Amino acid sequence: MAGKRILLGCLILINLFLLFRFVWSGQGLFAYMELKQRHDALERQLQEVDAESLDLSREIVRLKNDRAYQEKIIRDRMNFVKKDEILYIFQDNDVASTGEKADGEED
Repeated sequence: MAGKRILLGCLILINLFLLFRFVWSGQGLFAYMELKQRHDALERQLQEVDAESLDLSREIVRLKNDRAYQEKIIRDRMNFVKKDEILYIFQDNDVASTGEKADGEED
């Protein structure tokens, strides 16, 4: 009878040890859940980067082939003008609100 109690006690201790390892160890349930969350976040990030890459690829193709789009980008980003055009660049409201004044402005 005493041998059965010792065996039962050992089995209970082994089961508690295994349960502890299953739940709280570095390869346990909580570690798995954390890795799963990280995996999901990386998957979302990968999808975003893939979508951005696709958009950039489309823009590259369009810049290579579409003359009207090339002209639009050059005019918008580089402030180029056609012959006999005048370019007006207006001062931003943010600059005026900081106290900086344009040439010729008085208090």
